Order: sequence, then structure tokens, then C-alpha cells
Amino acid sequence: MTAMSTPASATSSNAAAANGASPGATPAAGTAGLYHITSSKVRLGEGGTIAPGAAVAGQALPGFAPGQRPSDKLSNETLLKWLRDMVMIREFENRCAQSYQQAKIGGFCHLYIGQEALAVGTINSLNHDDPIVTAYRDHGHALARGMTARACMAEMFGKLTGCAKGKGGSMHMFDRPNWNFGGHGIVGAQTPLGTGLAFAAKYEHDVMQRAVNRPDGSPAPDGEFIPAKKKVSLAYLGDGALNQGALHEAMNLAGLMDLPVIYVVENNRYSMGTAIERGTTMAHDLTAKARAYGMEGIQIDGTDVLNLYDYFKPLVDRCRENSRPAFVDLLTYRYQGHSMSDPQKYRTKDEVDGHRSKDSIERLAQHLMHDRKCLSEGDFDRIVAECKDIAVDSVEFAEASPAPQIEPELYSDVYANIEPNLSPTRDYTVGAKNPLI
Repeated sequence: MTAMSTPASATSSNAAAANGASPGATPAAGTAGLYHITSSKVRLGEGGTIAPGAAVAGQALPGFAPGQRPSDKLSNETLLKWLRDMVMIREFENRCAQSYQQAKIGGFCHLYIGQEALAVGTINSLNHDDPIVTAYRDHGHALARGMTARACMAEMFGKLTGCAKGKGGSMHMFDRPNWNFGGHGIVGAQTPLGTGLAFAAKYEHDVMQRAVNRPDGSPAPDGEFIPAKKKVSLAYLGDGALNQGALHEAMNLAGLMDLPVIYVVENNRYSMGTAIERGTTMAHDLTAKARAYGMEGIQIDGTDVLNLYDYFKPLVDRCRENSRPAFVDLLTYRYQGHSMSDPQKYRTKDEVDGHRSKDSIERLAQHLMHDRKCLSEGDFDRIVAECKDIAVDSVEFAEASPAPQIEPELYSDVYANIEPNLSPTRDYTVGAKNPLI
């Protein structure tokens, strides 16, 4: 089968270990455990470990009767799209790593390799016009929500054709038409914004009884009536943000005001280089933090996109219908360092290899091959090849795109409501729209 392209740093001797791989699941040379699928290889066993031939189609999970998992109702076409989206994120991130090592991308760069199922599973549990807000490991969410690889990579390169016209870079992907209200570089600072997005949606529905934006995110002109909808906001955060005061203030407010926001903890076990149990209380049961604010809290295995959807989608539906907040401890793992400059001395290669042996893309591909029988090895090879080509094209597009011009761009798109005399030197302006967004 086609092997994933893997940046050199992905094979670092520093990494972290979950349950070991089963016999016969050894990755082929050079694949670094990212893809090693054949028709006779691993499937899910009990407890999320890997065992040959363990999972059987229709096997009941806790809380679901056989054949009644929410993911059972998803079409083959939907799951094939999810697989493609996950592969696209990984190939895009591989090219980001390569470009960063070539000094084509500057600043900080936080890769999403290993966590693809989390973004794809949670975002596909929403309606398209449900707002999301993320932390700074945000490329995967942007792509999963519908941003083009070109607009995303151009932003990585700081080019004018990027989603934020080169002003945001890696940590600040923003896509209003896809209701993605940005990556944020201050740890935990996005959680009050996610709470505010939920408040805005609730206010529209309960008080105004009309929406101020069209479904495509553009403002509704005066005189145009758009019925308000019940919405759910997702506020993503890393486990390193759990101790931030802004998060606890936001959760307290959400609990008091019955705001439909879900705080999604992308728990990859490390706050930069600090293991979670060394950094926050109740690390063994983070849902205790939800109970303190009177909201529902659940823990989900976020490395299996079907399992994630099975539990996350009903939670989204409950929060939407009842206008209540929730907190989710989503267990995941990053194969790369915290950022591209991370030497990863806090974890071992064996540990990382253990997590790679349970790769989320491989899990979904195996399900589609063996259980759904809607994917062949050749089909999978073609998906990988197509995503590689799109990632390469995005780099070429970014390299060929113009850089922002300092004089006009420095004073454009800074303020939403421009007032006179905000600057002693010149007036602020509204910049030209990016045709890719």
C-alpha cells in the first residue's frame, strides 16, 4: 500500500506509549507506523487495544444496542469522506513540517498529526452554521471545517492569499463562511469567546427570534429576515489550558446562563512537555471539573472516529435541544512534538510507537475495508495519492502567492467598527476580500 510521507522529526526517538501493538501489526519500513494497512492486518480489540480480527460489525458498545450506534446510520459515502479528510489533514501537516524545516514557514508551528479523528469526528457532529473556536493547534480544524488547503497553506507562509491574508499565520486560522472563528495563541483565551458565541446564538433564538448572519456567515442586510436556529458552540482547548482562570470563569457563566457551549479538551496527555497528572488536579477524572459547574461531563476515546461520533453526536443534540453546556475529555495523542522546536525529551519512542499502532486513520480504513466492505487497498492508495497531490499543490500555490504589502495591510482589517482618529498617523480601512474565503 501507499505509505504516508513522514517528516524526519516524526521518527524522533522521543515519544509516548499507550497499549502496545499486536503481533503482526509491525509497520512497514519507512512508514513510521502512520499507515500500514493490508487486508489481513489489525482491527480494534476490547478496551481500544489492537488485536487481529477482534472487532465484529454490529458489536454493541456500552449504552448502545447492536446495530444502534449513531455511526451505524452513516452512509459509506460519508465515512469515505471522513477518511479522506483525515488523510488530507495528515498530508497537509507533513508538508507543513517539511516547509518549516526549509524555513519557508516562520514563527511557531503546532502540527495535528495523530489527532485527526478528533477534529473530523467533532466537527461532523455539528450543523455547518454551528460556530467553533480553537486554540493554536488549528490547521486540522480549519481543513475539517471546509477551508481549502491553498488558503490554509498560504496563511502558513504569511501570504496575501491566506485565510487571514498572511496576518495570522499558523496559530490564527479564521474562516467566517465556515463558522470557524479562529485559532488563538493565548492559552485558554478562546474559551470565553466560544462561550460568547453560544450566548449570541441563544440571544438570537430566545430574544431576537431572528439571525443576524446568513448561513454562509455573511451579515444579513437590513430588511432581510432569517429565522434564528438553536445552535451549539464548540470551544476547543488543550489539556494545558485546564488551569487557566478564563476557562473557569467561562464555564461558570455557561452553567449559570444555560449556554449551549461544549468545552472540548483535546487531551493529548502533555501540556507542552508536562504530563497531565503533574499539571492539573483530578487528571484521572477531568469530568470532575464539569461537575463543579453543574454541567454534563464525559470522557471519550478520541482516537477512534466512529466511537467519538457515537458519543459526541448525542451530546451535541442534547446541548442543542436543552440549551445546556457540557465538557468533554477527548483522549487523543500527537505523534509530533508540541511544536516543531520541541526536542520531546519527556517521552520515549516506544510510547509514541504504541500510539501509532492504534492510528485513527488506519482504524477507519480497516472498518471500511472489512466491515463496510466499501474500500479496497487500491481505493485507499488513490485517496492518499490525491491528498499528497493537493498538499504539494498548496505549497506551490503559497510559494507563488504575493506577500502582504506593509503600508495598506498594516492599517486594514484591524477594527470591525472604524472610528475617526484611531491612529495619529492615518485612517484605518476595511481591506479587500480574499477570493479563496
